Amino acid sequence: MAMLVSTLLIGLNWGTFIWAIQNNKMLSASLGYYINPLITILLGVVFFKNKLDRVRIIAVGLCFCAVVFEVIQFGSLPWIALALAITFGFYGLVRKKVAVDSFTGMAIETAILLPIALLYLSLIDSPTANMFDNSAGVNWLLFAAGPVTMVPLMCFAAAANRVSLVTLGFFQYIGPTGMFLLAVFVYDEPLSAEKLTTFVLIWSALAMLIVDSLRYLRKTNAATIMIDKDAT
Repeated sequence: MAMLVSTLLIGLNWGTFIWAIQNNKMLSASLGYYINPLITILLGVVFFKNKLDRVRIIAVGLCFCAVVFEVIQFGSLPWIALALAITFGFYGLVRKKVAVDSFTGMAIETAILLPIALLYLSLIDSPTANMFDNSAGVNWLLFAAGPVTMVPLMCFAAAANRVSLVTLGFFQYIGPTGMFLLAVFVYDEPLSAEKLTTFVLIWSALAMLIVDSLRYLRKTNAATIMIDKDAT
C-alpha cells in the first residue's frame, strides 16, 4: 500500500512538472522545487520530531510570506509550485517510512506506472505523444527521458533512507537553480518584478538555512576535533 502511495505521489509530481515545462511554466516549476526543502523540513518536524530552531522558523515564515505575496499579486495560489513541492515532499516522507531499497522501490513504482504510460502513449491524440505517429528520433528522446529522470530519483530515494529529512532538505537547491537559469536565459520566460520578489523571499529563507547549516557543521567538526585530542 505504501508503494502504491509513493507511486501516486511521484506520478503526480512528474505529470505536473511535464505539464509546466510544456506550457512555459518553468519558473513556476523552479519555485516549486525551491519551496520543496522547506516543506521537507516541516514534514521532518511533524513526523520525525526534528528540531525547528529560530532560524528554521523564520525560513518557513518567509516561505509562507512568498506564497501569500503570490496570492495577493496574481489573485490565485501558485498551484504548480505548491503541487510540485508538496507531492515531492510527501514522496520523500513515504520512501523514508518504507523499508525498501532505492532500486527495488524504483522498480516497483515503474512497474505500476508502466501500463498507464503505455496506454497514454498509444492512445492519446497529440502531435508528439502518440509513439506510433512519432519519428524514431522523438520516440528515442521519450524513452531516454526515463533513465535521465530515474537515476537522480534513485539517488534521492537512497539518501532519504540514510539521512534526516531536515538534512535532506539542504541538498535540493541545485536543481531549481539550474531550472531558473534555463527559464530566464535560455527559454526567455518573462521574469516580472512580482515573480522576482517571490523568488527573493524564498532565496532569503534558503540562504538563512545554508548559513545556519554551515555554522552547525563547523561547531560539530570543532567538537569532534576536541574529543579526538582529549582521547589521545
